[in-house]
Amino acid sequence: MKPITSLIRLRISAHDAHYAGGLVDGARMLNLFGDVATELLIRSDGDEGLFVAYDSVEFLTPVHAGDYIEATGSIVAMGKTSRKMKFEARKVIVPAGVAGQPSAADVLAEPIVVCRASGTCVVPASCQRNKPPAPNN
Repeated sequence: MKPITSLIRLRISAHDAHYAGGLVDGARMLNLFGDVATELLIRSDGDEGLFVAYDSVEFLTPVHAGDYIEATGSIVAMGKTSRKMKFEARKVIVPAGVAGQPSAADVLAEPIVVCRASGTCVVPASCQRNKPPAPNN
């Protein structure tokens, strides 16, 4: 089975900052993972499905307003209606912090993993419009 993957890249805005110093709460990464999961389900089943639960969530480094985040995910196992997924969010661009140049930014030579998670989504059989591959779990 060819892996089904998704990638979203976006700039974290000042509106997303929740704490002092432009710090963004971890829930923003989970929101991105939800969007990735929705795309994965549409690609696999032709339906948005439902996110049931996260099995694991690791917040690894802070995210700030101005950071560019790349959120990726893939379906790693498929049951009759369940879809096991893994996610990762990486910081790929950061504000440069140059005095007098508030719009300066740097592309990171190596992305920094800010969050990892795994979870399960469900697409009811009656909503599956694409024939999913045979279950592997």
